[in-house]
Amino acid sequence: MVFANFPVRDLAKATDFYTMLGFHQNTDYSDENASAMVWDETFVVMLLTRDFYQKFIGDREVADPHKMSGALVNFTLASPDAVEQFAERAKANGGDAYQAVPEMSSEQMVSYEVVDIDGNILEPNWMAPVTTRE
Repeated sequence: MVFANFPVRDLAKATDFYTMLGFHQNTDYSDENASAMVWDETFVVMLLTRDFYQKFIGDREVADPHKMSGALVNFTLASPDAVEQFAERAKANGGDAYQAVPEMSSEQMVSYEVVDIDGNILEPNWMAPVTTRE
């Protein structure tokens, strides 16, 4: 399993945003400090209040993801349409989405940079199946 941990300013708003993207909350691992947002059995985004996030990074400063980036979290979706719909849901609910490499053939790969309401970036993508040569 992969858990992406994101600092957020308003846990309730961030939880609502991820719900609109298609995640569902696992309440067993959610409280006033964290919201476990499940995509599938292998990928979970942990939304953490900034104070709670601070406990995991020692003396480091919590970055403002609107101003600097420390990670891009990429995950695959089943189809190009699923990727585009994910990006559109982000834009419709207060986030943003753009294509970093728009000139790539959509027959090969479809990918968006999806920015949540706190500036954290997810990269949903679809890639054409790889064929092997004999």
